[in-house]
Amino acid sequence: MRYFPVFFNLDAKKVLVVGAGQVALRKVCLLERTAAAITVVAPQVAPELMQRATAGRLQVAMREFAPSDLDGARLVIVATPRRAVNRWVAKLCEARGIAVNVVDDAGASGFIVPAIIDRDPVLVAVSTAGASPVLARRLRERLEAFIPRGFGELASWLRELRAAAIDKLRGSDQRRRFFETLIDGPAARRFLAGDRRGALRIAQTLLATTASSAPAHGEVTLVGAGPGDPELLTLKALRVLQDADVILHDRLVSAEILDLARRDAERVCVGKSAGAGSTAQQEINELLVHHAKLGRRVVRLKGGDPFVFGRGGEELQALAGAGIDFSVVPGVTAAAGCAAYAGIPLTHRDHAHGVTFVTGHVVAGDGENREPDWRSLSLPQHTVVFYMGLGRLEHIVARLIAHGAPAARPAAVIAQGTTAQQRVVRATLATLQGACAGMQLQSPALLVVGDVVALHDALAWFNPAADERAARSA
Repeated sequence: MRYFPVFFNLDAKKVLVVGAGQVALRKVCLLERTAAAITVVAPQVAPELMQRATAGRLQVAMREFAPSDLDGARLVIVATPRRAVNRWVAKLCEARGIAVNVVDDAGASGFIVPAIIDRDPVLVAVSTAGASPVLARRLRERLEAFIPRGFGELASWLRELRAAAIDKLRGSDQRRRFFETLIDGPAARRFLAGDRRGALRIAQTLLATTASSAPAHGEVTLVGAGPGDPELLTLKALRVLQDADVILHDRLVSAEILDLARRDAERVCVGKSAGAGSTAQQEINELLVHHAKLGRRVVRLKGGDPFVFGRGGEELQALAGAGIDFSVVPGVTAAAGCAAYAGIPLTHRDHAHGVTFVTGHVVAGDGENREPDWRSLSLPQHTVVFYMGLGRLEHIVARLIAHGAPAARPAAVIAQGTTAQQRVVRATLATLQGACAGMQLQSPALLVVGDVVALHDALAWFNPAADERAARSA
């Protein structure tokens, strides 16, 4: 972020506006919503500003700006038609450490004025970092329609309840959960509907119940983060993330998805990666139990779906054995998401009547490697998706061909599917390894084998510029 969003407390603070035309007037109208002491300096002043001065809402000095005008100023807005003057004032402010905004000149400004949705004391500020004020205004218009007018009064009512909550509820976690239940439940709905007495009755009952109840039990929610695109996160997953106290996440869960979580939630990376240091599954299980026993709401955030090669079942077994409450929020599994973004239907009545998901990792057991049923995976009219198969591509291709799959069967590797870095290498079983050589494909990657892969050339729709298409081989 180039700009750090903050809200200034301007009560009784001097704010200087240099310039007194229509642009300055718009800024003054915003400032008048605060309790700032506004001073306008300009040789010529718009009539509307003079009217405000006459009414005692601001002070006006009809003259050229002088450096002494900055004395005691907390904030300065510069809006003259002369660029050289604007930049001179900005440099003086910078030298004194005074926050300054030069209208329509982000390069000279120390801060920018966002588009504002005013539901005082609820304020929502929208900024494009000066790139497009029109876009910021359009976003504000949409948010204006989305945020009820009564939210400001609701916020003031909740502020009135804080003293009682602080007095009766122990600890910040208990108070936060009280207010979450209050805002998400019938009390807030009653208040916004105009039934303030009913809202207060519900709030008082909830406060008494919360104060007398035992400490909250911890719980764990397994959440599927989807294959990569943050917009594939489900609404329920988003809600759980925003309520979480602790998030244990995989290495491949993107920063964009983690940014959707509650800001003060503790984030712990417990991801695994081939050939690199990783957290043992037993340690992950112990962390889940540990945090839940502390009364926390824990989210175990996994790429794709937690029950498709995500070891979610093992983690739930550990939680059940420890007596921990748990739930599951499914996610879009990588096979479905990545194949869709690559234009490869997993089933098609002309090409595939079934689909099988297989892990590309070999699992050790009883002293020998357990392999999948290669013969069934090599049958025609069938799609096979290998998860985590990039590292064993040569082995997988060889076993399929050895068990009857034709060398000309279409196959594709989808790397970093559904993200802006998606790459698709489409070839045949015989030519796929050579097509991938030197491509420096990165995990996560899926291997898709079956006649449906041939449809990629015609159906690919996402990020086509990044596709790497290998020539077909007879």
